[in-house]
Amino acid sequence: MAKLRNIIKTLSFFFFLLAATAPSLSSATSATDTFVFGGCSQQKFSPASAYESNLNSLLTSLVNSATYSSYNNFTIMGSSSTDTARGLFQCRGDLSMPDCATCVVRAVSQVGPLCPFTCGGALQLAGCYIKYDNISFLGQEDKTVVLKKCGPSEGYNTDGISRKDAVLTELVNGGGYFRAGGSGDVQGMGQCVGDLTVSECQDCLGTAIGRLKNDCGTAVFGDMFLAKCYARYSTDGAQHYAKSHSYKTNYGGERTFAIIIGLLAAVVLLIIFLLFLRGVCSRGGDFYFLHIFNF
Repeated sequence: MAKLRNIIKTLSFFFFLLAATAPSLSSATSATDTFVFGGCSQQKFSPASAYESNLNSLLTSLVNSATYSSYNNFTIMGSSSTDTARGLFQCRGDLSMPDCATCVVRAVSQVGPLCPFTCGGALQLAGCYIKYDNISFLGQEDKTVVLKKCGPSEGYNTDGISRKDAVLTELVNGGGYFRAGGSGDVQGMGQCVGDLTVSECQDCLGTAIGRLKNDCGTAVFGDMFLAKCYARYSTDGAQHYAKSHSYKTNYGGERTFAIIIGLLAAVVLLIIFLLFLRGVCSRGGDFYFLHIFNF
């Protein structure tokens, strides 16, 4: 009986702790798993094919590697070039390893339904990026514009434009694969995919930032995603993806925690009920299922 009461106390405490921390945990993930863009190749593969097996191995490698690295790429060789799976993941440079791993898991979970049975797929979330294909793309510079988004114009504001230009110039001169900076209420960020060389990264970011200046002008925020790098700025420092692009999946943090909490509540209630039956039946003998549970 004492053992059962200790179990109940432990489960009740865990249930309370999880319920108390669930809002903060779900909000932490929502800042990284917001959908930005996705794309799929035209070429398809057959179910249960050699490429599907190699692709599954590749995606598993991406998920496992994200627990200790913010970038990695893999090539799973096949018997032919069309059966060879190539892929990479890239986490935002300011993410912790746990947040990086969580983001990559979510990206891998979402890219399958987004690109069913296609040989190539790419998915950009706010916190990470994954891409795979059976065509070689690793180590190749690509400045194709994938996504351009400019916010509403704030009009010709000399101070605002000066701060924005200062932030974008800081990003150009920052060095490194991940760059972030700010001036007043203007925040900026830029990043290259890790398979580029340092000079290729500089060239890619220079192009993206140049396009931001020309195309977004006086916009309150701007995003320029090229195939191998991106640059963005916002005049209020907010993650505007959370306000605009929405991508509903079954992997949302709130739904996951609600299910877990519901299951834990059911377990606690079941044990309390069994403990009650144990007390009621102690005078006439234990039920068989109570022996099974070692009560």
